[in-house]
Amino acid sequence: MLFNSIDFLFFFPIVTLIYFVIPHKVRYIWLLIASYYFYMAWNPVYSLLMLTSTFITYLSGILIDKANNNGGEKAEKLKKLWVTLSLVLNLSILFFFKYFYFAVDNINILLSALHVQLIQPKFDIILPVGISFYTFQALSYTMDIYRREVYAERNFLKYALFVSFFPQLVAGPIERSKNLLVQINQKHTFNYERMKDGLLLMLFGYFLKMVIADRAAILVNFVFENYEAYSGLEIAITVIAFAIQVYGDFAGYSAIALGAAWVMGFKLMQNFNHPYFATSIQDYWGRWHISLSTWLRDYVYLPIIFSGKKLSKIKNYFAIILTFFISGLWHGANWTYVVWGLYHGFCIVAAEISNPYKKKLYKKLKINTKCFSFRLSAMIITFLLVNIGYLIFRAPDFYTAFEMWKQMFSVWNPWIFFDNSLYDMGLDRKDFWVLCFSVVILWVVSFMQEKGIKIREELAKQNFIFRVLVYTITVLFILIFGIYGPEYNESQFIYFQF
Repeated sequence: MLFNSIDFLFFFPIVTLIYFVIPHKVRYIWLLIASYYFYMAWNPVYSLLMLTSTFITYLSGILIDKANNNGGEKAEKLKKLWVTLSLVLNLSILFFFKYFYFAVDNINILLSALHVQLIQPKFDIILPVGISFYTFQALSYTMDIYRREVYAERNFLKYALFVSFFPQLVAGPIERSKNLLVQINQKHTFNYERMKDGLLLMLFGYFLKMVIADRAAILVNFVFENYEAYSGLEIAITVIAFAIQVYGDFAGYSAIALGAAWVMGFKLMQNFNHPYFATSIQDYWGRWHISLSTWLRDYVYLPIIFSGKKLSKIKNYFAIILTFFISGLWHGANWTYVVWGLYHGFCIVAAEISNPYKKKLYKKLKINTKCFSFRLSAMIITFLLVNIGYLIFRAPDFYTAFEMWKQMFSVWNPWIFFDNSLYDMGLDRKDFWVLCFSVVILWVVSFMQEKGIKIREELAKQNFIFRVLVYTITVLFILIFGIYGPEYNESQFIYFQF
């Protein structure tokens, strides 16, 4: 079930209404049923896969917790055994459903070079929606118990809800048991102000998704499918449009997820913090898909850094590269994703190596690194670096990425802004300028939030008539300019495939 589908517009109010009507002690059961129904709307069979992952991590969590309580050398060995089994079993499931064909294809390339008969799988595998998200969420639970940061949840149904909670099930944020599982045991009473804030956040998410992301997707898909016909600034605009699309799509999903959860009283972690205002690649990853970047930091990067007795620069650089290699592979079974991840890793390593020299240079040239012009130039450079990666990320293969890169610099064609060429890239004049206008709105809202202005609080201070007018205009804008209708199938969120 998609957030931007008619089904969800009926599903969510019904689930919420019943949630607040029924007794507190059975609410988690109701949410669990609703969450599995939500997931089964895609493919009922794959709910069994999620249930298997849930059972494995639930049981391993109890066994690890028991070993923690017993203490001793034997208990330590058992603890390591249970956490290893949990990791191996869950990652094996993830590998089979997400990376099996990727592995087979690469093995076949090697076998072909050696003139050996190729492997021909005789079955089809469909990637389960959100498998990377709920797998990482479940694994973090067992690792947190292993580290004695949380205790095992004895109630299987409550733990199953933690893994499957429908607002963030299929595209995050990747929650931690220290946050979400604790809230399942709390009593949430209906609160009008909280409901209003949650619905406004959802409304903003729909604006990001349906007005911005899905409109930008038309241009991006059209040009990528016909890239031979475009060059110069047309390619550059397409890559920027993809940056807008992927942000609107994923941040839109996160906003709807956070808003839906907040209506019911659950506070999910922030997943985005205006990433295109970042002044470095390091800063960008502190603002983009925060739940994944912090997950990789806590369970991949830091364990490598603190392994052994010696902390060296080489170990740090290796940890960064490996972390971003895993980040790229997590996004999909394609070498373009892996290279995209490595590209970001090498950018961060290069920045860490060059930072001391840059600081000396700035000091010598008396450059004020805190002024607006410096920060603006840093934001522009960072955005350009991110977009270089996006071309690799979006392209179906390296050949397409290389050809588009080559075509982007082969021609200087600023006349496209005057000869109507902009309207031959999948969007007509009206839709192109609606997209531009909507991006300006997004930029203004993001800038205000970046400056610490809490828009919903400021709006709440205004007169009732003004607030109703703003809400009405926003809803009408989404209804009029959102991408939907009888000739359009509601677009799946990009990160569902990851």
